[in-house]
Amino acid sequence: MRMADAGKGRMRLLGVPWDANSSFLRGAAQAPGKIREALKCDASNAWSETGIDTGARETFGDVGDVEFASGGDWFAKTEDAAGKLAKECKPIFLGGDHSVTYPLVSGVARKFPKLTIVHFDAHPDLYEEFGNNRYSHASPFARIMEEKLASRLIQIGIRTMNAHQREQASKFDVEVFRCGNEVDFLEMAIEGPVYVSIDVDVLDPAFAPGVSHREPGGMSMRELIRHLHAVPGTIVAADVVEFNPERDMDGMTATVCAKLVKELVGVMGR
Repeated sequence: MRMADAGKGRMRLLGVPWDANSSFLRGAAQAPGKIREALKCDASNAWSETGIDTGARETFGDVGDVEFASGGDWFAKTEDAAGKLAKECKPIFLGGDHSVTYPLVSGVARKFPKLTIVHFDAHPDLYEEFGNNRYSHASPFARIMEEKLASRLIQIGIRTMNAHQREQASKFDVEVFRCGNEVDFLEMAIEGPVYVSIDVDVLDPAFAPGVSHREPGGMSMRELIRHLHAVPGTIVAADVVEFNPERDMDGMTATVCAKLVKELVGVMGR
């Protein structure tokens, strides 16, 4: 695949190499580079299943990574980068752990204040705090909903919800679809701007072993693609997070993430 280095693509890639809020293992900060390598691999071509050539310069480009200086404000830098990019194109962000979704959504919401978030994950990430850290990768959607950065949160593939997170979901009126429950988006009347967040551990570890929190019993890759293709409304931004290259096997999960990026470009460019 020959992806444009930067430029004027309608969709553009931005890496967010941050994993300091991971509660179990580090390593997700290495993910953007590994996903780019998989995107450029000649083992596959640049076309998405929706029929869009993601290698076309006017379609898709890469603007590099958010740079985190020592002692800098990671949240402000991420939020600012996302806000600027959302004014110019439809960004696809590569984490990093899931904590980056909070500043990313905050930045995108500057332009699109009534977002619907479609969130694919094994975990609801709704903890009030985790390990005394309100910015934990287990808490981004609690912060997002507290600040009313989104008007609606739809979670798909969940299979680890405990009592506290059930209370949080009820508090924020989250629409939760446990793994194995088919989602009929046509019945959900989703309109307006949509932000898609994909935590790679929504997939069964057989398809994506390179994650910090492996949760058996997850989606197949085909199930995830089918759901992704069915998301209605206008997808204005998306992220792919929680790929941990240190846990990968023979680049399998990197290839999966590259495929997800191509399919995101496909559905965002419809």
